[in-house]
Amino acid sequence: MAGCTSSAIGVLLLLLLCCTMWTAFATDHTVGGSTGWANGVDYTKWTSGKTFVAGDSLTFNYGAGVHTVDQVSATDYSSCSASNALSTDGSGQTTVKLSKAGTYYFICGVASHCSNGMKIAVPVKAASPAISPATPPSGSTKPPTAATATPPSASTTPSVSTTPSTTTPTTTAADKQSSAGYVSSASVAMLTGLLALELVLL
Repeated sequence: MAGCTSSAIGVLLLLLLCCTMWTAFATDHTVGGSTGWANGVDYTKWTSGKTFVAGDSLTFNYGAGVHTVDQVSATDYSSCSASNALSTDGSGQTTVKLSKAGTYYFICGVASHCSNGMKIAVPVKAASPAISPATPPSGSTKPPTAATATPPSASTTPSVSTTPSTTTPTTTAADKQSSAGYVSSASVAMLTGLLALELVLL
């Protein structure tokens, strides 16, 4: 019985660790960098060259009561209309989770601010699946083994096409937050809790 409990907890631990690491790779983009959400910023230029992925978030920093952050439709974005806003906030700091792929549109709802350039369209890509252990094809009962791969001979070099590639989202120093501390502290806390749980169950 103890062996079954340990195996179940091991699987749970692996799943939680993968989820924690996936969340840690999300990026919080500070709109406008150090300038923030303000008049006189070219937000088209600010978004250029950045990659926004589902799971990331946008943080708007601005003077409370001076500006607003209104999420609007593409039509209202084009016409600078906040009358049918999907959401609005004027607290001074607004964080919006980019939960799915698509284009998100934001304007300042204060009169003439949007028409003077205080608007931003953010194209969001679908998140890549997290790196996970290889699973056997449907119907197979055996996991893949090292014997299925053919090692290169001493006289040849491996082909570049056999090396798996990964893509890393591009961020700038102005809006990139370090996730290394988050991964280690969250992972340590989770591991400690699960180990304590395992000891109680044993």
